[in-house]
Amino acid sequence: MRAHSARAWIGENAIHAAAPILARLAEYRAKEVLVEGLAYRESLSAVRISGGIAGNVIPDLCEVEVNYRFAPSKTAADAEAHVRRVLGGFEVEITDSAEGARPGLDAPIAQQFVAAVGAEPLPKYGWTDVARFSALGIPAVNYGPGDPHLAHHDEERVPLAQIDAVEQGLRAWLTAP
Repeated sequence: MRAHSARAWIGENAIHAAAPILARLAEYRAKEVLVEGLAYRESLSAVRISGGIAGNVIPDLCEVEVNYRFAPSKTAADAEAHVRRVLGGFEVEITDSAEGARPGLDAPIAQQFVAAVGAEPLPKYGWTDVARFSALGIPAVNYGPGDPHLAHHDEERVPLAQIDAVEQGLRAWLTAP
């Protein structure tokens, strides 16, 4: 119940009431899941909290936005069920969901690509359009320059040498006998 902050005891602070959700998320230990020989590390994180209408009002509403990154061996339905289990007892509304992309390393064309570019297959942490191809049964891989540890970081950049190396890798694959 909303109240004036000078009489906080009259209301019920929804932001304070969200503390058990945050505690549950802080205690959550991500699993590492093997998919086609690659280790995917899952995560379940609070990514945004909103609540309150003014600096002198005890808020009657608080929303905690949670992001669950799951291994591509799970479906979106599996992921939703997992989030509902972890956050059991709290209201959960799914606002966005996307299937992951299996690595597809068992496909001959993917194996040929990896051999031609000389790259070591690694799990992809983050969603890309490769998932759309995977859903259609079309082998696809993520391949490109840059350091994924710098994604969405102030230091995110791609050195020209990496762009050149990717071009060389693609040319090697496209011109392979």
